[in-house]
Amino acid sequence: MAETNTTDAPVFQALLTPYRSLSPRGFMTLMGILLLIWLTVGALFLRIGAWPVFGFFGLDLLAIYVAFRLNYRAARVREEVRLSRTSLDIRKIPPSGRAEEHHFNPFWARFRIDRHDEIGITDMAVEMRDERVALGSFLNPDDRESFATAFGQALATARRR
Repeated sequence: MAETNTTDAPVFQALLTPYRSLSPRGFMTLMGILLLIWLTVGALFLRIGAWPVFGFFGLDLLAIYVAFRLNYRAARVREEVRLSRTSLDIRKIPPSGRAEEHHFNPFWARFRIDRHDEIGITDMAVEMRDERVALGSFLNPDDRESFATAFGQALATARRR
């Protein structure tokens, strides 16, 4: 019978992703409404003979579409944090999909937090010797607070075990 290794069991795991308030379905609804408005107002301008306005309205619609698509592409970023008694692994995945992995010894790694009196946590990072890995730069202040609390407690727990 295989013996399970309890020192390598995860003490903490988190997947950090940016929050987006508009779902893909909401985006399509918004674009449909904007298209309807564009066609209605554009038709009025065409009717009075101001045909260039119709084209410029189309450019506005195109600019909004491109901005949202870029925003959704940026939202593909994610960070995976896995902590066990013997290892702290951080995997950062940018929108391009090329993963960057960092490995730390939890006994030597330090979790650093920078705070501002009014804003709260402005920066979080794991540091060990000359290596520094920023965490959750895309999170909102409330999510930074909850992650920092949970991760800090888990790191302390992993060191005590």
